[in-house]
Amino acid sequence: MTMEQEAKYTQQHLANERTFLAWVRTSIAMIGLGFIAAGLVLQTEVLGRSGRLVASAGGIGSVIMGAVVLLLAARDYFQKRRGINEERFRSPVLLVWIVSVTLGLISLLLIVLVFMMVL
Repeated sequence: MTMEQEAKYTQQHLANERTFLAWVRTSIAMIGLGFIAAGLVLQTEVLGRSGRLVASAGGIGSVIMGAVVLLLAARDYFQKRRGINEERFRSPVLLVWIVSVTLGLISLLLIVLVFMMVL
């Protein structure tokens, strides 16, 4: 596709870039949350073995899923770019489900961890 043809859809391409950057921010937040959870393992002696296991699982899982979200966001960006140029649209159902389920599971792990620290 030539630059002139692509320029016809400038607004859609710019929106696609903004969406991609939002997914990148989500990915960075998930990775950061993972480091915080993993840091709790190293900084506290209050947690027992099971608490360390929960914090480690939440931290490692969050970092891995943040990386997966970043890869899926890049794939989705290029699919949308192609779709914009071909005048068709497909919403990112897989990406939304992965982020929703992952953040739900990480939230549950962190809630369990907080209860373990308080008790």
